[in-house]
Amino acid sequence: MTDMNMMSGDVDPEALAHPQPLFKMMRDAAPVIDLGESMRMMLVGGDTDVRHVLQHPEIFSSGVDAVQIGQIRPLIPLQIDPPKHKNYRKLLDPIFAPKQIALLEDATRSLVRGLVAAVAGNSGCNFHDAVAEPLPSTVFLQLLGLPVSRAAEFIALKDGIIRPVATTQEERLAAVSRTGAQIYAVLQEVIDERAAEREDDFISMFLDAEVDGERLTHDDVLDIGYLFFLAGLDTVTASLDCMLAYLAQHPEQRRRLVDDPTLIPHAVEEMLRWESPVQGVVRITTQETEVAGCPIPANQVVSVMLGSANTDERTWDRPDEIDFQREANKHIAFGGGAHRCLGSHLARMELRVALEEWHAAIPEYRLADGIVLLYSQGLRAVENLELVW
Repeated sequence: MTDMNMMSGDVDPEALAHPQPLFKMMRDAAPVIDLGESMRMMLVGGDTDVRHVLQHPEIFSSGVDAVQIGQIRPLIPLQIDPPKHKNYRKLLDPIFAPKQIALLEDATRSLVRGLVAAVAGNSGCNFHDAVAEPLPSTVFLQLLGLPVSRAAEFIALKDGIIRPVATTQEERLAAVSRTGAQIYAVLQEVIDERAAEREDDFISMFLDAEVDGERLTHDDVLDIGYLFFLAGLDTVTASLDCMLAYLAQHPEQRRRLVDDPTLIPHAVEEMLRWESPVQGVVRITTQETEVAGCPIPANQVVSVMLGSANTDERTWDRPDEIDFQREANKHIAFGGGAHRCLGSHLARMELRVALEEWHAAIPEYRLADGIVLLYSQGLRAVENLELVW
């Protein structure tokens, strides 16, 4: 185990844009990196070790102590560990099954076409603002049952949790707590409305759902909604940002998708592997343990680096080559184990449809002159993704 204080400071823009060399340096240093007293976190970056952590929630818990994002109770199902976790997944998995997601594709495609048509006649756009943010936000707000007319307000609340504006840890925790209270209030308002009159949305469905013969409580519905609110409004946006940023800078790869759109589903998987928009997930140990011979104490926060695992040369053949025809692409961009991303099928559909419709309408594009892309930490959104054509 190595103490790597340099990784606990601010990361420079180049490392945020191209984190793979930093990941390799981390893997070469040790299986477990201790970020020291100031950070109170350890990093695990090897593919085999990351998968081990994710497959053992009884030791590496995803419970409420692992990460604080303004919640007042454990978020369902993310912060509920097995065996109770299984009951909630039994309820939620069918809602996000491939057959159900397929029913959403036509409406999603229509939405994307409208977003793309709004800018196609121009000479350029900010892709983040024009497509990457409104697409998943609209889809998920409609599914959840929140008014799309308030999307800007909800996106601001989501950013207040994921990217709070604060200079100290105390300020950050206070800001996140205030924002969390606002999100709970928004969700409670909708839950109260649906309790009086059901509609065709997730919240209505949750209010009528049962787990082991018992109805979900309103707090259960609130805790599911809080998680969905954050996950549904950000991860696909960040993924789209990363993908279009990559394609705008690699015209030969972009032309392959334009010439052969059947490659797009494979390209989505490969760019998820390479870019890994969600760079890592956090766990906390329930007991003393070890990873690859490195001791880890109980109650230790461990950051599991998905992006590093997805580019580990000890597991992947040609990890630094972006191959849209890669076989057996078993990346873990959506996590792994019991807590693997519930919405992965929805995300894949949105990403595929967005790339299909964008390249059908705007096959030639590049970064605007002088633009240096600024990737956010954690979830890798790119708000200054200025494209021209």
